[in-house]
Amino acid sequence: MQVSSDVTVVAQKLHKKYVLNPNGSEFGFSRKSKKNTVHAINDVSFVAHRGESIGVVGHNGSGKSTLFRLISGGESPTSGGVYVSSEPTLLGVSSALQPSVSGRLNVRLGLLAMGLSPDEVKVIEDEVCAWADISDAIDRPMKTYSSGMKARLVFSISTAIKRDILLIDEALSTGDGAFTARAKVRMKEFLDEAGTVFLVSHGAGTIKDHCNRALWMHAGEIIADGDAFVVSSSYVRWSKATSRGDINLADELINKARSSYQKPNIVIG
Repeated sequence: MQVSSDVTVVAQKLHKKYVLNPNGSEFGFSRKSKKNTVHAINDVSFVAHRGESIGVVGHNGSGKSTLFRLISGGESPTSGGVYVSSEPTLLGVSSALQPSVSGRLNVRLGLLAMGLSPDEVKVIEDEVCAWADISDAIDRPMKTYSSGMKARLVFSISTAIKRDILLIDEALSTGDGAFTARAKVRMKEFLDEAGTVFLVSHGAGTIKDHCNRALWMHAGEIIADGDAFVVSSSYVRWSKATSRGDINLADELINKARSSYQKPNIVIG
């Protein structure tokens, strides 16, 4: 297909493999040690458009977080390519935050890590603190926060600046109902401005609430791409079958998803 002007992300035949030592590390001193090759992403292709909110479902180890790192530029693919309309924002500013200092100072650190100048940070700092809605805790060390309070702070920082592409990895799953509702409104505002949101969550309900499209990843591959409710429901059925040991049904659902999925033929030009 020819990439059009409303496209924000194109993944073309993405592969990502890791060559690991027996201890699970990519690095080691012995050249003679046996290496294990892990194919985290295997021939993944898709196209994302402005105004789409795309959920990514799949069990642990299916490649969801690796895919996000490839889209965000945090890692490079082994082969294939990722093409973006602008620099993606990964809701992962928590790596820049410091547990021993206050939430307010962490707001400044997070915004600086996102590329804002000190003067720009001063303009929006109070607004970001207020949206997090953690009251006086904003001036306490972040290590005293509950997971929900930290989620609100990270989400507030990461969505403070409108970007074309936003990647959210599990952040919404740790908030309470009120936070989730406010986050949904904030995401809608983002989409109304023609952005694209990618959301990873183990909770199918979160995907159904926040997304209009979903990708189901399994063993590093996309096996379904379509309506968020339909794809999430199929994934839930598979998860339940797997958890109760109904291997036949689980395999049937996987095979059905694979047979229905048509991988896009992407031409960059």
